[in-house]
Amino acid sequence: MLLVMRRILLSIVVLVLAAGACTRTQPAGEAPRQLPALPESSAGTDGDPIVRVIEHVRPAVVNITTEGFQQTPFGTQEGGGSGTGFVIRSDGIVVTNYHVVEGAHRIKVITNPPKSKQYDARVIGGDQTADLAVLKVEANNLPAAELGRSKDLVLGQPVVAIGYALALDGGPTVTTGIVSAMNRVLDVPDANCQECRLDPQSNSPTRTYRGVLQTDAAINPGNSGGPLVDLSGRVVGINTAGASAENIGFAISVDTVRPLIQEALAHPGEPVAYLGIVSVDVTPDLALQLNLPVREGAYIDNVSPKGAAERAGIGSGDVVVEFDGKAVTGSEELGKFIRDREPGDRVDITFIDSGGDERTVTATLGVNPLP
Repeated sequence: MLLVMRRILLSIVVLVLAAGACTRTQPAGEAPRQLPALPESSAGTDGDPIVRVIEHVRPAVVNITTEGFQQTPFGTQEGGGSGTGFVIRSDGIVVTNYHVVEGAHRIKVITNPPKSKQYDARVIGGDQTADLAVLKVEANNLPAAELGRSKDLVLGQPVVAIGYALALDGGPTVTTGIVSAMNRVLDVPDANCQECRLDPQSNSPTRTYRGVLQTDAAINPGNSGGPLVDLSGRVVGINTAGASAENIGFAISVDTVRPLIQEALAHPGEPVAYLGIVSVDVTPDLALQLNLPVREGAYIDNVSPKGAAERAGIGSGDVVVEFDGKAVTGSEELGKFIRDREPGDRVDITFIDSGGDERTVTATLGVNPLP
């Protein structure tokens, strides 16, 4: 009988200890931070925290494609690019790198497959030198990522980078790593950055990234603008492939650009009218070189495909001499006339076509994707 009682008491002690090992007391005042449960398709992952983070954040990661003009030795030519962004507010606010959308005359945001949707976007704020752009698309109920605090990171902490690397089809790719270093300062050449400082040695525009996070998570071209997230699923950095090296990736810390994001949300830029052209001043030398019949005006070097100018019948080689009843003497003046109007306005434009004939057309102004 005594032996039986001892076995019963031992069983009770074992059960109490087991119950205590499976219970964690929540500290007073600390809110639980539980990641979403894994979907049915992820069964068998044994609760892997990285899988949970990916399932939670990936719906908010978007592909950004651009069409734009590039300066070449042969003049201004049509180009384009691809990058990554992430939604931070469900009503269509997207964050990315500025260099992803730099020089664009059309910006498109494409949500995750398999039910991808495509939206036209415009920049409502940010900073070119900080390599940050805040975009707006006309959408609602988009999945949104939450911004974290990069100051809370510690060396060796696991992080996940998500982005549309190398413009591959099938949705964003995922890489993992750790925080290798914090508060780096990097100088990165960027020939397209008009507001960046000139490097005294190379005499070329150079971005200076401050408060940069270094990680060994692979960051490739196309990842630019995508989120670097911690295992709580919060964005702690914005990946920038432009500053990557072998086995080293860099991300702009969220704390560095948070004020710029908040400023864009508080005071978003208003839509600006857009004709969709690249023009230069008509000078005596240009008129002589191209045998132009006029000695002043705005010479059209290139037009945006399907833009307001092209739809109205204005093409490369034409010279705009009058806009909405006002004489145009140069490119800068034409730009001012356009910006003084509103998107959707219909304006009469008089130009000299490449054959030397004067024509007047009516154009409906579009929305400039850049501020």
